[in-house]
Amino acid sequence: MQNLFRSTFLLFIVIFLCDKAQAQTFDIVLGRPTDNAITISILFDQNADYYISYGKQSGSYSNTSSTYAAAANIPDERDLIALTSNTNYFYKVFYKASSASTFKSSAEYSFHTARAKGSTFTFTLEADEHLYDKKGVQNMYRVTLANEAADKPDFMMTLGDIFGDDHTPNSTTNFEMDSLHKAYRPFLGSICHSVPFYVCLGNHEGEKKYYLLKNPPNNIAVYGTLARKKYYPNPYPNQFYTGNTKEELFGMGTPENYYAWTWGDALFVVLDAYRDDNDTTPKPHGWDWTLGLAQYTWLKNTLEGSTAKYKFVFAHHISGENRGGKMVAPLNEWGGYQTLGGQYNFATYRPGWAKPIHKLFVDTKVNIFFQGHDHLYAHEVLDSVVYQEVPMAADSTYNIGMLANADAYTQDTLEGTGHIRVTVSPECIKVDFVRAYLPADTLSGKHKNREIGLSYTIGACASTGVSSLPSLQQLVVYPNPAMEEIYWTLPEPISQAKASLFDLRGYLIQTSSTNAMDVSSLANGVYVLRLETGNETVSRKIVISK
Repeated sequence: MQNLFRSTFLLFIVIFLCDKAQAQTFDIVLGRPTDNAITISILFDQNADYYISYGKQSGSYSNTSSTYAAAANIPDERDLIALTSNTNYFYKVFYKASSASTFKSSAEYSFHTARAKGSTFTFTLEADEHLYDKKGVQNMYRVTLANEAADKPDFMMTLGDIFGDDHTPNSTTNFEMDSLHKAYRPFLGSICHSVPFYVCLGNHEGEKKYYLLKNPPNNIAVYGTLARKKYYPNPYPNQFYTGNTKEELFGMGTPENYYAWTWGDALFVVLDAYRDDNDTTPKPHGWDWTLGLAQYTWLKNTLEGSTAKYKFVFAHHISGENRGGKMVAPLNEWGGYQTLGGQYNFATYRPGWAKPIHKLFVDTKVNIFFQGHDHLYAHEVLDSVVYQEVPMAADSTYNIGMLANADAYTQDTLEGTGHIRVTVSPECIKVDFVRAYLPADTLSGKHKNREIGLSYTIGACASTGVSSLPSLQQLVVYPNPAMEEIYWTLPEPISQAKASLFDLRGYLIQTSSTNAMDVSSLANGVYVLRLETGNETVSRKIVISK
């Protein structure tokens, strides 16, 4: 199996390197936006000279940087400083080959400095891109990125499993890890010239404590950290961001792995579930998995010290190596319990820690915890905290996570590929699942690219004219768990829908054109009930237990 994974991602690297011969002259990834500065990472495919002209009006640039020399295939980072807060900026890059005499101009790009309190803005989230293995498809990812760009977000974030590959940790080389990170530049560069980009680390990035300790600096964790910092400017602690201040060896410096900032009325807190998780195994479970006291203390201080109206927390997944959200949040370091309904052991396993992470969320009024890892869409609520699972960004089957992990969720669980769009306003938060479809999959008219899979709000959005949920999402299935038959109630005005029942391998078991289905002959287990109308599809997890 490891040889298969290794062959797949090596093929991905080869294809990327071959494609570069036809790539654009340069790509840009914006990062670290603040109230008065932004970092521009620009990567040329040949030695070049360039400068940046920028200003507050489109087509009129009142500021011009120095002229810089950039080496081929090495990102050059420059900070634009002394900017005005809460302001939209426009810019162009003027560039030439080192041997040329005339500068060329890029298209006009833009970015926004940190919003003021009371502002309305949008940001987007994607997760589990997986282009280095068979789960992710490049053309599908391009559709998702274009959809995010159409939302005109102030910034975007990946929730991890994007760059690295830890399936062959003992044989992956520094060159391969560098190439895997570099390979995303043309994709992200298609929109991140105008959408600042944040990285939240996933398990497959390989930046885990266990690997960091293996023959340093010759391991995938060091290779991955250096490559990520080389190509993608993530935040480090300064006057605008807080985060990990620890200086690491082997040129890694501050790892830029967890960080927080305030934008408008919202606090954003990004966690790293891996760098301090466990030093004896790459796949810890239960109480053996930890954020580490330093990160926990920073998280606690950040949440308790914030006066922001809204609070968002992001991680690749809940600590503990479990699938799911609401069902596993009560466990171990996250919730304090040994098992669901079992003994509360937090003080025993985390002596000196104030409280479990979920209790910290509740006490500090965190609105939404966003995670990836499970490759599907799910929306759950526990103690007024939303647990939002973010779907894959490049799954051309639209169903990988639903088939594999739907049984880990109890509430709104949907198949599909795409991104999450979050609109923050003084009145409320609005969260949309924006579905992505390849052009060929829209020809039947059943689906449209950018259709909304599910939408919900927190706050008083109703007074601002926000639309309600798609009607089929209000589907009620009962009993669940079931023994003999299952029934479903369709909301008005829907009177009929085609129903299909699948097992978790994706095999069709049976169909129904009524509002009931006989399941008495089925084996105990988890199934997926899918209902379809002319232009809408919804899926629900069904448990058969006799």
